[in-house]
Amino acid sequence: MNTIMNQAVKAAFLLIGTVLFTVSTNADADDFAVIKGRVVDQLMEAEINDERIAEIIEAFNPDDGSFAGINYEDVSREAQFPQRRHPRKIFVLARAYKAPPSHYHQNDRVKEIIVRGLQHWIEHDYVADNWYPNQISVPRNLAHLMLLIGDALPADLVEQAQAVIRRATLERQPGVFYGARPGGDRMRIADIVAKNFLFLQDREAFDETIKIIAGEIKFNTGGRGMQHDFSFHHRNDRVNNTTSYGYGYANIFGEWAYYVAGTGYAFPTDRINHLVDYYLDGIYKQLVYGVYMDIGVINRFITQQISSRPRGTLEIERQLKSTDYRSDELTDILKLRKGQEANIRSFAKFFWQTEHFAFQRPRFYTSVRMYSTRNRNYEVPYNGPGIVTHHRADGANYLSLDGHEYDGIWPAYDWQKVSGTTVMQKPQRHVARRYGGNMPVQMEGLTDFVGGLDDGLYGAAVYDFKSPHDRLEARKSWFFFDNEYVCLGAGIHSEPDLPAYTTINQARLRGDVTLHREGQTEVLPQEKSLDAKNIKWVHHDGVGYILPEPAAVNLSNRTREGRWSDISADKRASEELVSRDIFLLGIDHGMSPEDASYQYIVVPGVTPEQLSVASANNRGIEILSNTPALQAVMHKDLGICQIAFFEAGEIELAHGASVSMYSHGMAMLKMEENRIKELTVSDPSRTLNKISLTVSGVYDSGGENFTTHPNADQNNTEVVINLPDDVYAGSSITISL
Repeated sequence: MNTIMNQAVKAAFLLIGTVLFTVSTNADADDFAVIKGRVVDQLMEAEINDERIAEIIEAFNPDDGSFAGINYEDVSREAQFPQRRHPRKIFVLARAYKAPPSHYHQNDRVKEIIVRGLQHWIEHDYVADNWYPNQISVPRNLAHLMLLIGDALPADLVEQAQAVIRRATLERQPGVFYGARPGGDRMRIADIVAKNFLFLQDREAFDETIKIIAGEIKFNTGGRGMQHDFSFHHRNDRVNNTTSYGYGYANIFGEWAYYVAGTGYAFPTDRINHLVDYYLDGIYKQLVYGVYMDIGVINRFITQQISSRPRGTLEIERQLKSTDYRSDELTDILKLRKGQEANIRSFAKFFWQTEHFAFQRPRFYTSVRMYSTRNRNYEVPYNGPGIVTHHRADGANYLSLDGHEYDGIWPAYDWQKVSGTTVMQKPQRHVARRYGGNMPVQMEGLTDFVGGLDDGLYGAAVYDFKSPHDRLEARKSWFFFDNEYVCLGAGIHSEPDLPAYTTINQARLRGDVTLHREGQTEVLPQEKSLDAKNIKWVHHDGVGYILPEPAAVNLSNRTREGRWSDISADKRASEELVSRDIFLLGIDHGMSPEDASYQYIVVPGVTPEQLSVASANNRGIEILSNTPALQAVMHKDLGICQIAFFEAGEIELAHGASVSMYSHGMAMLKMEENRIKELTVSDPSRTLNKISLTVSGVYDSGGENFTTHPNADQNNTEVVINLPDDVYAGSSITISL
């Protein structure tokens, strides 16, 4: 390996700081060969499709070494660098050339195309406007090509290819290459670098690169990478990227843990277990049942033609081979991904570093996406996708029973009516300014009272929402229980002469829409929109929506049209007009509301008949308060009260019991016979170091994080709770009384 590259790798290794563990250096030549063999085996694992190989051969142009169907001229971001398909095709041919089962095994014509195709790439040296193909996708395909058949290629061509592969660099080269940024990018590039050193037989450089990979599974809260709540930030905008860049980051580490297992390069067990924690407490808690996409987590790629399908099993199988840590949980998700019967675990989790709340029960999964002064709302629509996604973090609340409720809906979607949000309805939707529109997608949050609380099983989210896109404000909260959740909004105010609208849900229309008003149940006719008064409940696709006090709603089950090119500047986006049947339910607050409000209960997994019976008493739920100052809900059957104090205040619970908080904050009380069994609190603003409450009843106890000051004369107790700080500020603390 040349001296410059050795220095680059060593410098990158120093950048990760003091490593708290040691990767063994007792590796020998046999270990090196074992690892290389495992990497090659993995590259060869997928089935070879001889029909595809024939198509690639047919598209080859022997005159210049190009392939028909590839635009070699447009290197713009919006074109997504179509040239990258060229080295991919060469790699696919190399797999067929090396695979004995293939009709093209050791085929001279295939080898000739590989050589001529590689010569074409070296001669033209295509460079994209976007850094990613230059430093990751193209070098990765060429490194893989070398591992498979590099020894069979002309030596001068192999040497020339190294100049391209080495653009995957761990050290920034000013004016030339970005270098590997911490977190996901560093892991991807280190993967390419390590594989290239395997091919070059450079053991010293490989040793150092493996140490870099081993050291990347770590917390980097506040910067790029894994946060202390097990969410993932790819950029310094602190936008949630857990199931995109953060998933790839985890999978590469898991892949290398598998490659080096049982060798002198083996990763320490505590690093592998840290990875398991990240999968289970981060990634899988932001997937429906750990299997399907949580629509709320997806960023700009929501506007591409994606559908929800089960995630793969390879990463879990590798973990189960590497460690028995939390193996029962991993095994459950593995079975679910295979379509087998398994335990779907219940949880509530607020990702306080990311302003994302996730909640799951065996019959449903739901989430709330928010943003604050601490983070930005959404990804910039890099390279074209996501030009209309301005409102997707404004309290977006998606609900899934089977993971397919929103499949393919997006070209016909009303992007000013995002499920869960309250948005000012404009004559024309916002489009990203960088693509000729009227408003940037990515914006800073304007308020710091944004957060949630949870005890691991139950929880709530709160949002003091001020839109940076529109002059609209709303105080919103969500309260989650076993079989339903409650959504409240108050203080809804917008200045311009435009209507404000709260969307309860906008999803694929799947089956009848049933509504109940003034004692009568009816099915909404097809292709119908209506503004209906005195609605008690609506049912669609296994989900009930209860209005605790009969109210006016906007309801439709119409077919809408649109184009993928309407919502993405990606040049590959289809311009074909498509139709989608869409269910929409929401509340129109009218023109320029001053102090509008809403309240509704979402009941997943019910029939209209079950909903009709249970709605009579609002399923045992009492809305104690819904004002701009205080929002609170009591679930009588569970004995759980959840409260959002936007400011200091007092709330009466029942039978003369009350709770007072002397500041803003959140509280959840678990009651047993009018006594508080557990108390959970949090500070969404992250400005307090303690929360003080006065609760009815005498409690004389204390603990590591709290003190009580009982007053027998007044039959109440002041409880003072020390809050988490530093990287845990914004998380919850639960105490037992």
